[in-house]
Amino acid sequence: MPTEAKYKATAIASGGGRDGRTALTDGTLAFDLAIPKELGGPGGDKANPEKLFALGYAACFLGAMNFVAGQAKKKVPAGTTVSTTIGIGPRSEGGFGITAALAVHLPGMPAGDAQNLVAAAHDVCPYSNAIKASVEVDLTTTT
Repeated sequence: MPTEAKYKATAIASGGGRDGRTALTDGTLAFDLAIPKELGGPGGDKANPEKLFALGYAACFLGAMNFVAGQAKKKVPAGTTVSTTIGIGPRSEGGFGITAALAVHLPGMPAGDAQNLVAAAHDVCPYSNAIKASVEVDLTTTT
């Protein structure tokens, strides 16, 4: 299904890729990167693609929940959080793959309503839509 992009962001990676640098062409963000120790790199406090993916997915999913709630003329409870864990490792078929887990906390919302909201957000979130055909996303909801 084609997408009509209303907004685009462009980044450039340089150096060694996962152990180089990445920056947005508009100058608003830039990161030095390091390969995690678990993947044979030096690790440390530098960024890596999985950290950046986790940041974006968490924010995007929370935005999707607000969108879905707004469509139903409801509100996401104050204090709602989305914690996203992105993993990377070898695939049995060869190469590498990612894992994704989202833990959504909706304080005070009835459990059934919370689960329905999270499921609906997973259907509209662009990050979820981008990966759901190839990555199983583990969704956990607490209230």
